[in-house]
Amino acid sequence: MFIHKHPYKPFIKNNTQKLIVGTLPPPRFSTGELLEKDVDFCYGSYYNSLWLYIDKIHNLNLCYNNSKEAIEQRKHYLITNKIGVCDIVESCEREKIDASDLGMTNIKLRDVIGYIKQFPSVDTILFTGGNSKNGPEYFFRKHLKDYNLKLKLVNKEVPKIHQFIMPATTGQTAESKRLIKTVSLTSASGSANRAIGSMPLYKHLKAKNPEFSTFDFRLMQYQAFF
Repeated sequence: MFIHKHPYKPFIKNNTQKLIVGTLPPPRFSTGELLEKDVDFCYGSYYNSLWLYIDKIHNLNLCYNNSKEAIEQRKHYLITNKIGVCDIVESCEREKIDASDLGMTNIKLRDVIGYIKQFPSVDTILFTGGNSKNGPEYFFRKHLKDYNLKLKLVNKEVPKIHQFIMPATTGQTAESKRLIKTVSLTSASGSANRAIGSMPLYKHLKAKNPEFSTFDFRLMQYQAFF
């Protein structure tokens, strides 16, 4: 049995407005066995292309290696754009040492709502995946039940958008309650390519332009939020 612990603490600043919420990086980030093009930071797996999309959108010219420079580049982008990272899984157990969300058992979640309370500038959550079993939105829905909260659908098209009301905390006035928006982005992982291929919008765009790719589809989607 492999105990898979999240290797990074939440990356949140006092003025953070958007939180990226995923599950766990691949096990090699917890064991320190990084690949040559991996970056030792949130979403640093070269095969999870989140930073490739952000790089393309903003022309950041990011490094893709194990260097400190690569880490600092990503931190600078997040801080400048008031974006934080707070994956929802703190730890899990795995029979097989891989990055499969479905392979996680005995899962311990982070208190994401607690962090949102702690950082009052946060108004948007960007899930790196949808509501499929053991995905970030799936776990967040379970997490909300602990606080007697639930998501309300705002937009049913991909990426789906929901919202919920964060109640005022003890000592605050009723006007202090906050509206939090959640956006369920298509996962940047290559395993999501099959799901993208079956989406009507992707098929439509692919029919119009045979060179349109799953990378282009995500890039089009992510530009609105990054």
